[in-house]
Amino acid sequence: MAVIGSWEQAEPGVKRKVFQPGKELMMMEVHFEKGAEGALHSHPHEQMSYCLKGRMEFRIGGESFIISQGETIVIPGGVEHGVIALEPSALLDAFTPLRTDLLGKSTAPRV
Repeated sequence: MAVIGSWEQAEPGVKRKVFQPGKELMMMEVHFEKGAEGALHSHPHEQMSYCLKGRMEFRIGGESFIISQGETIVIPGGVEHGVIALEPSALLDAFTPLRTDLLGKSTAPRV
């Protein structure tokens, strides 16, 4: 479970900061060292990732996509996906509905 507004180690070479969520939408910033990976996984939430810097190779539903600084990618809910940093990189990820697996069910949205 994430601590809102604090950096935490997510995977080797990957750190993230989860921002205070809204009612149905949340965001987090994720930084990757070159070669670091976000392991293949799936969740029911729709996700949009915006590349803040670097180049990332996404694997989504068995296909490969590369995005660079200033580009976005959409990941449908329930589709297996993962990512590898082709160079030092950062993403801004948005999810809907809330990822309670990251937030904890007691996290109340800011009103």
